[in-house]
Amino acid sequence: MMLRKAKFGLGQVVKHKMFPFRGVVVDIDPKFANTEEWWQAIPEKIRPKKDQPFYHLLAENEDTHYNAYVSEQNLVKDTSGEPVDHPEIEAYFGRLRNGKYELEFKPN
Repeated sequence: MMLRKAKFGLGQVVKHKMFPFRGVVVDIDPKFANTEEWWQAIPEKIRPKKDQPFYHLLAENEDTHYNAYVSEQNLVKDTSGEPVDHPEIEAYFGRLRNGKYELEFKPN
């Protein structure tokens, strides 16, 4: 199996192509690494292929904050320049600059 380079990086702000949410990349799986039940729960018509990067996001929509797992094919770069208002961001990153949160070492 051939793996390709991830399109998005840690700290990058992205948004979903089909659903109204955006988030910050906090981890990347080079290929699908969730449960088969999770994958099967996605309607077949929009179910992503497994052989692509999948992103763990600190996500938000108009109503709430949550963690999301999204395939690369369903993400685009967020160009709004607006911060993501997720309560866990400060545990991972420093300031937002040019659409990307800066990685910051935070000793325990």
